[in-house]
Amino acid sequence: MATSNDPNDLNLQNLKVEESTTVKTEEASSTTTEKTAKPKKDKPKQDKPKQDKPKQDKPKQEKPKQEKVQAVAEAPAEELDFNRTPEEVEKALNEWVKKPLLANQKKPDEKILPKPDARNILITSALPYVNNVPHLGNLIGSLLSADVFARYCRLRNYNTLYICGTDEYGTATETKALEEKCTPRQICDKYYDIHTKIYKWFQLDFDYFGRTSTEKQTQICQDIFWKLHKRDLVFKDIVEQLYCDTCQRFLADRYVAGTCPDPACKYNDARGDQCDKCGKLVNAIELIEPKCQICRNTPQIKKSDHLFLDLPKLQPEVRSWFDKSCKTGHWTSTASSITEAWLNEGLKPRCITRDLKWGTQVPLEGYTDKVFYVWFDAPIGYLSITANYTDKWEQWWKQPDKVELFQFMAKDNVPFHAVIFPACLLGSQDNFTVVNHLSGIDYLNYEDAKFSKSRGTGVFGDHAQDTEIPSDIWRFYLLYIRPETTDSVFSWADLMSKNNSELLNNLGNFINRAIPFCETKYAGKVGDASKLETPLDRLFVAQITNELNAYLEAMEKTRLRDGLKCVLRMSRYGNKFLQMKEPWKKCKGSDADQADAEMSIALALNLVYLLSLVLQPFMPTTSNEIREQLNMKESNYGLDNAFHCYLPAGHTVGKAQPLFKRVESALVEQYRARFGGQKK
Repeated sequence: MATSNDPNDLNLQNLKVEESTTVKTEEASSTTTEKTAKPKKDKPKQDKPKQDKPKQDKPKQEKPKQEKVQAVAEAPAEELDFNRTPEEVEKALNEWVKKPLLANQKKPDEKILPKPDARNILITSALPYVNNVPHLGNLIGSLLSADVFARYCRLRNYNTLYICGTDEYGTATETKALEEKCTPRQICDKYYDIHTKIYKWFQLDFDYFGRTSTEKQTQICQDIFWKLHKRDLVFKDIVEQLYCDTCQRFLADRYVAGTCPDPACKYNDARGDQCDKCGKLVNAIELIEPKCQICRNTPQIKKSDHLFLDLPKLQPEVRSWFDKSCKTGHWTSTASSITEAWLNEGLKPRCITRDLKWGTQVPLEGYTDKVFYVWFDAPIGYLSITANYTDKWEQWWKQPDKVELFQFMAKDNVPFHAVIFPACLLGSQDNFTVVNHLSGIDYLNYEDAKFSKSRGTGVFGDHAQDTEIPSDIWRFYLLYIRPETTDSVFSWADLMSKNNSELLNNLGNFINRAIPFCETKYAGKVGDASKLETPLDRLFVAQITNELNAYLEAMEKTRLRDGLKCVLRMSRYGNKFLQMKEPWKKCKGSDADQADAEMSIALALNLVYLLSLVLQPFMPTTSNEIREQLNMKESNYGLDNAFHCYLPAGHTVGKAQPLFKRVESALVEQYRARFGGQKK
């Protein structure tokens, strides 16, 4: 039996092809995906003939520098499986011709409030301490992750509110004020401005970014305290604390450091409240060889009166809530396992007051010279920041049946958001919205060390702005290595590899094959893709629909890294589709071949538009650039569950431009040296 070489004759259910991370070029001279191209020397300039093939970047071969750049293993060939059932194909084709979802348009200055007929999504990211500059780990651990999810929710037309702000009260701020010889308020104002500028550069699209040192914070925090006090969930006790005779003050947790008391850890720089190495909570007086962080002298133990939250009484309520929330919501394995461990061990009373001046004042008589401990006070900042955004804040925070709360943080913040904060809200019996979905992830480390501003190790938010790398690329790489299940490592060599392979040679390559071909061969006019005639065309639409559904599933469960990889797979399918269809050949053939070539490019361009949508949460600037090149910048399509024919027949695309720039090894070497820290 004769075998056809026409890809359109391939079996719908058994079509499998392999695609490597780096796409092969059709023409060695094509370099349209790069923003900069180096001209060849010693050759006269000639007019280039028109290219019939979609242009495609040729990967640049470089010799690895073994001593300086860490070698990155090539990704194995990925099998792209065009294996959709006839039922899936039929369903995809039915959706293909339907009108796409239109995105809701928010009116200027309109306050976002829950709506009765909408899915109301409230998103928070862990409040960053105001006393320092955030590093890349801080960004991906909470703020950037929450931003990506908020952008996704808006694309889906969910009624979404994303709030955040600086955590300004407590020991950390007092300590920084002492270091810089100014008042805590001056420190807060200074660093609030620094944080705001960094987040703006990283394109974090908060609906409101506030701060905790406000009158609303005092009112709401004290109100919750009184409700807990009324239920006898607060009791008095005497606490042994470290007191510095030199400084004439009790030392709050962050004023003291020493060796972790856990025999299995023994980390020599544990704080007075928590060990950063093993993650366990610490009682300051249990530290081995403690030192005052202000004067470096050894403190002594003295007694002080304090207030405690009776967590053992609240354990049944917290356990019941957690079991339900973890079952019905989307909790990361890290978040659920940490919470489960706390509850299984049994909750213990927690001191909620501190001998400080800068903080929310304790309103109880006899304790008004104290402030609330930051981990009682700070999470209430989500409520007060919302209250500073709108006087109707209770519609978000006291309608748990109408609002879904998503919270994003690194794993060190999980106990406070999954146990202590819910215990306070549940204990107040004020019908508060308690977290439904908790995305607690692991740590991002830097190369072979920890981020350290004092030692100059790692990239901090203010440093990133001074590099030649755009914020979209930073966003992309941080999300590509997001530590969703285990700690991950930022690597300059890997950033270079992922930029050059995934963005330049995959995503940028596909887009800069489709748009220029349409410009050159069809005067920029998009063909009619509403009726799909060939099996491969129909299968292509079904396959992209399948990848879109995988993307939606990942994003709904806050598996953002997986969602990004679905985007890149869609692009790889696009590259493979063009390779199989070969429109650069068919456009010169028979009338049927020419029609097939035009259809292939029309389908590819519609995928380009879909890519601009699914990429928007991750790389908003790139998404806008893609739509501009498609001449679809003013389009207001949202994202639903299907791949649609977005571009009408006869639509004229815009001018194609390279989207990405190659990251060279010399630049990587420069940044590794610059951010490598002080050498011993």
